[in-house]
Amino acid sequence: MLANYKILTVTHKRTNLKEIGDFVLKTADSAELQQRLESLKAQFNLDELFYLQTCNRVMYFFTTPQMLDERFTARFFQSVNPTMPVDVMDEIEQVVYQYEGQQAVEHFLDVAASIDSLVIGERQILRQIREAFEQCREWGLTGNYLRIVFQQAVVAAKAVYNKTRIGDKPISVVSLSIQQMLRSHVHQNDRLLVIGAGQTNQLVGKFLVKHGFTNVTVFNRSLEKAEQLAQNIGGKALPLSELPNYKGGFDCMVVCTGATEPIITTELYQRLLQGETDRKVVIDLAIPNNVDELITEDCLVEYIEVEGLRNLAKKNLAFREREVERAKRVLDGFLEEVPSLVKQRQIELALRDVPTEIKAVKEKAMNEVFHKELSGLDDEAKALMEKMLSYMEKKCIGIPMKAAREAVL
Repeated sequence: MLANYKILTVTHKRTNLKEIGDFVLKTADSAELQQRLESLKAQFNLDELFYLQTCNRVMYFFTTPQMLDERFTARFFQSVNPTMPVDVMDEIEQVVYQYEGQQAVEHFLDVAASIDSLVIGERQILRQIREAFEQCREWGLTGNYLRIVFQQAVVAAKAVYNKTRIGDKPISVVSLSIQQMLRSHVHQNDRLLVIGAGQTNQLVGKFLVKHGFTNVTVFNRSLEKAEQLAQNIGGKALPLSELPNYKGGFDCMVVCTGATEPIITTELYQRLLQGETDRKVVIDLAIPNNVDELITEDCLVEYIEVEGLRNLAKKNLAFREREVERAKRVLDGFLEEVPSLVKQRQIELALRDVPTEIKAVKEKAMNEVFHKELSGLDDEAKALMEKMLSYMEKKCIGIPMKAAREAVL
């Protein structure tokens, strides 16, 4: 079963972050995303499927006995994105990481422990994995075997943070973007628009509070989530549908939504400017980008995006790189446990019908095979016989379960 674990992933390590968007499932909402994932699972005969999209990676983690090769990968991403550029498809093996078996499990543990992150040691990735896994579980996409690796990854990541200093001097893509914003002379009283109220902008909100920003307007498709974030910041909230009608102007805009196409178009941006001509700061933390790239060419704007934060992220490696080796040693112990956990689960699944079958044997013995003999007994003898058979039933169920656990150990 271990050989059935497979990962196809695109990360910051092999491609420009803008191009990661070519490998993302482009959907309008979660209902469409669920439908697309279900379709992928069925089309490629995948037993289980987990999907993760962050600001610096997209990952498809699945189980299947099929071998990963160039043809499978090309077909898979043609289905993900039928409009994939030809030049990207021609170089897909240079862009997409393919992991199988133990390597796939090891990579997933590395990602959860933030060893493979753009910013090593940032904890946001573990929360993102948890939320993505819960969503895939609710949609019925994952099962026993991905759950084993997910649970092991969560425990392993916590151990890495407890036993190493990889998380010291915490920094993240969001904190780097806020640093850049402050260097761009955005002041506490300036007008800020926060577009999107998801996990990333929730973290943005914490930094805005820390640095004393209160003149903030939050837009989100769900007004309730916008209000929650606005309340935390001390700002106000509006539904995303009202963004084109907003006339309050802005000095800085932070954008991160689940949209897979730019939502800040040149036309919308001009309307939001309200005729103002001074320089604006635009922070785009979405992958794919939520801001039309033409805005950066045609308008007076300082544009901060994840790709541009890459060099700043490298500075955090100096301190943490030596901790990576220690973290890997911690992860190795958890990695070694996965085969036995998988084997144990396989045995449990194979034996799951044993209790029912033993109970059926007992019922047949009492009601059919020995019914005549039992009917001749008095009530006290019948009760004793029932008690003895129930004891035997319980013990017989425990014997194979115990043997299975000992075989794994």
